[in-house]
Amino acid sequence: MNLYLVDGTYELFRAHFGAPSRSAPDGAPVGAVAGLLQSLLRLLRERRPDFIACAFDHVVESFRNDLFEGYKTGEGVAEELYAQFTLAEEAVRALGIVVWPMVEFEADDAIATAVHRWKDDPAIERVIVCSVDKDLMNLVEGSRVVVWDRRRDITYGESEARERFGVPPESIPDYLALVGDSADGIPGLRGWGAKGTAAALSEYRRLEAIPDSHEDWTVKVRGAASLARTLAANRREAALYKTLATLRTDVRLDEGLGDLRWTGVPRAGYIELCESLGLGRLRDAPEQWK
Repeated sequence: MNLYLVDGTYELFRAHFGAPSRSAPDGAPVGAVAGLLQSLLRLLRERRPDFIACAFDHVVESFRNDLFEGYKTGEGVAEELYAQFTLAEEAVRALGIVVWPMVEFEADDAIATAVHRWKDDPAIERVIVCSVDKDLMNLVEGSRVVVWDRRRDITYGESEARERFGVPPESIPDYLALVGDSADGIPGLRGWGAKGTAAALSEYRRLEAIPDSHEDWTVKVRGAASLARTLAANRREAALYKTLATLRTDVRLDEGLGDLRWTGVPRAGYIELCESLGLGRLRDAPEQWK
């Protein structure tokens, strides 16, 4: 049996930029929610997941904003999209999918916690993380826990993740700490590009294990002297960036695995939602009801 863990925030943003604007009968924007419903209905129809849950950033900010002023915020998010955050959670629940709305933590932390909790459960053969976030690549384990980019239909197992980043999944937080991650507002260290970082971490795995002096390095990296000086002078910053890029696995999730079993779309609630939002074309879209 497979467990699907969906990054709802990414799916909502993707729907907002990919679907036409539309309004509910009361004038509220619902274009992104309509696109999200269509996307998840397609997932349910084509993959027939045994277990599924969807995590959202109920608010954009998290505990990481208290650690670093430059971390991502809700600034720049279109008001029309922001207005659909709570409605998106309601719509996904109407599909019969468990929803985790994150406030202190982020959606990625909820997904990481779920992977940590259930990846070794005997009922689960494979965990599929539906997202494109780089930090979620840290969760990949062989072909048992994979990340699936639904838009491009690319599945990242351990070998694919390593080919993409040049480091094993376990080193992804270190990689992002050094290279940076513009999506999350992590600046990285000056001069530490993808190739040099991959070469260093392929040897040392953790940034803490990289020697301060390039003369002690046991791997050849272009510009090693400069990189070593930068890292030695910015160890504290690098450690902070790694903390920001490290997923938490201690989020409170009240559900047990059995609660995540998907058995169909609850007919009455879903139809009521579609009618209230003016989404008549989606009213009869589900193929499996309960």
